[in-house]
Amino acid sequence: MVLPGIQALFGFQLIAVFSPAFDDKLGPAEQRLHLAAIALIAVAIALVMAPAAYHRQTGSEQVTETFIRLSTRLVLWSMVPLAISICLDFYLIARIVLESNLAALLSAALVCVFGLFWFVLPRARALQHLVGRQE
Repeated sequence: MVLPGIQALFGFQLIAVFSPAFDDKLGPAEQRLHLAAIALIAVAIALVMAPAAYHRQTGSEQVTETFIRLSTRLVLWSMVPLAISICLDFYLIARIVLESNLAALLSAALVCVFGLFWFVLPRARALQHLVGRQE
C-alpha cells in the first residue's frame, strides 16, 4: 500500500528537475537539497521493496516469524528517509511560494507531525495496550 505512493512521489521529484523553474527558482544549494530528497526516497523504496525480494529468494513457500519481523523493521525504517525527503521537498516548495524563512519553520513543524503520527502515537498506543493488559 505504501509503495505506489512512494513511487509516485519519486516520479514527481524526478520530473521537477526537468522543469525550467528548477534552475530559475532554486539555487545550487537548494538543487542539491532536492537531490538529497530524491536519494532518500530511493532509499525508502529499497527498504519497502526489500521484504518482497527477500521472500522470493529465501523461501516463497512459507511465511516465517523471522520474515514478518524483518519485513516490519524494514518498512518501519523506510519511514525515516521517506519523512525526511517529504519535509525537504516541502521546504523547497514553501521557500519558493512564501519567499521567507517561514518555510524552515513550517518544514520543522511537518517533521514534528510525521514524528507524532508515525512514531509517538503508535508507541503510545502500544504502551497503553500493554499497561491495560497488565492491570
